[in-house]
Amino acid sequence: MDDNEIPQYFICPISLQIMKDPVTAVTGITYDRESIEKWLKTAKDITCPVTKQVLPSGSDLTPNHTLRRLIQAWCTANAIHGIDKVPTPKSPLSKIRLLKLIRELEVPGLYVNALNKMEVLAKDIERNKKSMEEAGVARAVILLLIRCYNESKTRGVEQALRILCLIWIPSREIKDLLNENQHFIDCLTWILGCDIENHVIIKTLAMQTLKQVIEAVNPRSLEKMKPEFVKEMLRVLKLKISKQATKSALQILIQACLWGRNKSKIVQADTIFELIELELEKPEKNISELVFNLLAHLCSCAEGRAEFVRHAGSIAMVAKRILRVSPVTDDQAVCILSLISKNAASREILLEMLRVGAVTKLCMVIQADCPTYLKQKARGVLRLHSNLWSNSPCIAVYLLTRYQR
Repeated sequence: MDDNEIPQYFICPISLQIMKDPVTAVTGITYDRESIEKWLKTAKDITCPVTKQVLPSGSDLTPNHTLRRLIQAWCTANAIHGIDKVPTPKSPLSKIRLLKLIRELEVPGLYVNALNKMEVLAKDIERNKKSMEEAGVARAVILLLIRCYNESKTRGVEQALRILCLIWIPSREIKDLLNENQHFIDCLTWILGCDIENHVIIKTLAMQTLKQVIEAVNPRSLEKMKPEFVKEMLRVLKLKISKQATKSALQILIQACLWGRNKSKIVQADTIFELIELELEKPEKNISELVFNLLAHLCSCAEGRAEFVRHAGSIAMVAKRILRVSPVTDDQAVCILSLISKNAASREILLEMLRVGAVTKLCMVIQADCPTYLKQKARGVLRLHSNLWSNSPCIAVYLLTRYQR
């Protein structure tokens, strides 16, 4: 064997690289910690990759200190051959240390320093996040933020939000806490309305956290959405705090409008006007898809359709974006035109659809490489008002032919 040939038992069976932190599973096979933890997190069946034996739930990975020292010694001896040294891995995060930091969160003079330490730990290694979850850090940070809200204190809010974004896992305990305590949504809404230093980062973090909370809570808790909540979502859209914040606001409104009378509340807050103005600025594709998704939801009610046609550029905007953004946007855009033409189809609106090119775009959808269901929906709109549009040369062939295209 060559002096610099890597011993086979130094190699991780998963990554096929030299192990930096060798750990042994209950099956007796040793892996690099990062590789086996990733395997256990993503694999459908929790089995040993080599033996295919089922690993008991919650089974430990035992650090193989002897093998690690052998690997480190070999790497040091072969450094002249270009072998990188393997550093000693950091010790697992102590639960006692975490519980001490959690207790410090309740002390006015210590909680900011405790938050700073927690943020460092959350960023350090992936393994720390699981330890922090098990120790109840997320719950403690949520309760701290609620206290800050109740006392109108913004000190430490940024660090607390960072920690939640880093370690967020919607466990049963967290879901129960959120469902029992509606004040956390009020707290995040309050943060969005605060005149606070470093507001772009803080409000982006607040929007990210709010999106995660909305996804985790019982949908019934969204039925009593407060007007202040919608107002702050619209403010985020108007101010364009950040692309991530805009995306989160749209996702939250889409989720919220599915429950109770929220759709009506969102429409009454002039949301449709803001969405059209936002789309007229030609945002990124993923933002456009969310805008059209929300518009389609809001146009499914009479109030929404009335507000939509009140905007002078609404139909023209929708028509222009068809076949220019993505198949998702095309789907929602045709849906919007279908809802308007079926339920808000005054002669003036129908002539506007013809004038601004919406009818032409529906014809192009039929001709383009679009899904069959979308072509059928476009064809349905064209046939619905064929009497008024039949003299238009751009659609006569589609309406008069006896063959489907």
